[in-house]
Amino acid sequence: MPALAVLVLCLLAPWAPAQAQLKVDITRPVVEPLPVAITDLFGEIAEEQKLGADIAGVVAANLERSGLFRPVDKGAFIQDARSLRNGPRYGDWRLINAQALVAGNVQLQADGRMQVQFRLWDVFSELQMEGRQFTTTPANWRNIAHRISDFIYERLTGEVGYFNTQIVYIAEAGPQNRRVKRLAIMDQDGQNHRFLTSGNETVLTPRFSPTTREITYLAFQRSGGREIPRVYLFNLDTGQQEVLGEFPGMTFAPRFSTKGISVIFSMAADGNTEIYTVDLRTRGQRRLTSHPAIDTSPSYSPDSSQIVFNSDRGGRPQLYVMDSDGSNLRRISRGKGSYFTPVWSPRGDLIAFTRQHAGEFYIGVMRPDGSGERMLVRDYNVEAPTWAPNGRVLSYFRTTRADAQGRITSKIFTIDLTGFNERELVTPLDGSDPAWSPLIR
Repeated sequence: MPALAVLVLCLLAPWAPAQAQLKVDITRPVVEPLPVAITDLFGEIAEEQKLGADIAGVVAANLERSGLFRPVDKGAFIQDARSLRNGPRYGDWRLINAQALVAGNVQLQADGRMQVQFRLWDVFSELQMEGRQFTTTPANWRNIAHRISDFIYERLTGEVGYFNTQIVYIAEAGPQNRRVKRLAIMDQDGQNHRFLTSGNETVLTPRFSPTTREITYLAFQRSGGREIPRVYLFNLDTGQQEVLGEFPGMTFAPRFSTKGISVIFSMAADGNTEIYTVDLRTRGQRRLTSHPAIDTSPSYSPDSSQIVFNSDRGGRPQLYVMDSDGSNLRRISRGKGSYFTPVWSPRGDLIAFTRQHAGEFYIGVMRPDGSGERMLVRDYNVEAPTWAPNGRVLSYFRTTRADAQGRITSKIFTIDLTGFNERELVTPLDGSDPAWSPLIR
């Protein structure tokens, strides 16, 4: 996404008292979706009207996919967008059982920019809950739609939204033994898709920096008939790639620290796999673990004070937590089977992981002390959870068994913490190993 200036103003309005606010209770295991009417944003001319309809369509799709909202059929609307400029006729919206109402307008300005306003009303309390104004270029309309969705989500749930985000992943094609793997990126709804690498090198495990503008990943570069693994940095604004460092052994699973000043990864050297960090300013390396077992897949806590990783030092892969300097190591997983790919929630309250047991794979979560383990997904092969920035939704990928011709499919999905509302994220090719960006401000 190009860097575009966006002006956001709050539209002053009477706010609903705290005790009267319309709110979706997301603490329950099953949430009845809130009926919300989302009108096309009003425009005087055809171009404004199209922008208004496109923005409203993306907002409705975002809210519906969350599983917490049910957009009301536009065919039932009684009041039109033009008359809404003078305020809602609340009785008209109560008649069609809408509990919340979203409306606004789009205006193209003489300098070529567009001004977008939206308002959110509580239909039954007859009060405005939210109002914002944006000024940007028309080409940035989809970004504005995601930002509007985030404002609505936060106002109605009390939690930060996750719609103005991107997902980087591995685009795959070909038979099981000759998969071509390319780095690709898209908005969280699958739009604005583009490939970042050509497919000449096999790429794995992409991860976002906290700034959202850099990605670290592993690539196998061909040299003298061999494929040498290297950790790369990719700048999304410039498209430039940079080798993070030359490492003597196989490297795995690079990931930024939550402060963005270092990259943590595992490296195999002399037959032993340990966890290391590299300071991005000095390129200095530091070894954090020292054990004959395989230590891999490290992930920082939100404050970078702790690291979760998996290790087979207990006989089979399990999850361990240590302080960021490698001290105070303790095992947290206790269930049957093997545990892999742990990743700390942005909220710090949970760790997501992949678990394998009795021939099946699971995506689950547990607290950082190992308590409260819950499985959200079970299938033949599901792997590599990644958190949305609000810590409520996970993405992961599912791979099918190979058929008689050696063909497999790999698809990306999302699911919320209740274990419900699983959705496929449609991609042009097969997809694996997704990584969710922080919220783009």
